[in-house]
Amino acid sequence: MKTFLHPIDQHQSHVPTASSVELHQVTATYAGITALDNLSFTLHQGDQVAVVGPNGAGKSTLFNLIAGIVQPAHGQVNIYGSGPQGHICVGYVPQHNRLDWRFPVTVADVVMMGRVGKIGLFRWPRRQDRELVDHALARVGMQSLANRQIGELSGGQQQRVFLARALAQEAELLLLDEPLTGLDQPSQEAILALLAQLRQQRVTVLVATHDLNQAAEHFAKVMLLNRRLIALGAPQEVLTPHLLSQAYGNQLHVVHSAQGDLILADTCCGDGHETYPIVAQPPKLASVLERILA
Repeated sequence: MKTFLHPIDQHQSHVPTASSVELHQVTATYAGITALDNLSFTLHQGDQVAVVGPNGAGKSTLFNLIAGIVQPAHGQVNIYGSGPQGHICVGYVPQHNRLDWRFPVTVADVVMMGRVGKIGLFRWPRRQDRELVDHALARVGMQSLANRQIGELSGGQQQRVFLARALAQEAELLLLDEPLTGLDQPSQEAILALLAQLRQQRVTVLVATHDLNQAAEHFAKVMLLNRRLIALGAPQEVLTPHLLSQAYGNQLHVVHSAQGDLILADTCCGDGHETYPIVAQPPKLASVLERILA
């Protein structure tokens, strides 16, 4: 079901010195099928992590667990020292196609939703709240469109609005589920530049992406996932032929072109198979590509 997400008006305790995200032997299932199996990892304040893996790897399920939307079948999820439900410090931008863009709200209304957790339900925004919304819109370059209907915007503009919503929320943990998919280059660069600013503010960020090249270039850590945690660490430690083969298996193919080497993945999405480029690797990583299928 497509919807707009609303903050939960039941706040959890927040321990600033605790790990921002901690999963201990977490398993998640849907209709008896294991979506994530025995995940354990810890992230600290300010970590920025690209979450990569094939379609169906469990990236969205992981984000739903951290946001408290999905409950684990086994294991424990902690956000700043307590369970995930009710944390107003968590900003979640789901995949573009999971939101109902026909919902009759303005850009400013959507961003103000990020303040509800701190204002309280059925209370009027204060001057400070309106100023935070204006500032958040200015940071993402959307202030001039504050009174436009959200459904009238382009995909890139809508993604910027939801980033502004998380900024107005003053989120300390930001979950972005494929925020760059389908966006033009300027929109992608604007969002990546904003993430770089958030790094300076010690905001913990997880970004699900199919683009391994962007993951390697823009994130200090990469999480390689395929229902289980295959690796978590620096890009040069995670994006290796051996580990990539564990994640993608025989879905990976290398194509040499005039524009450089490409990794292609055959992925099963709903009715059939799609083949799309995951990454165009720079020359410094060409040797990795040569060995992926060796």
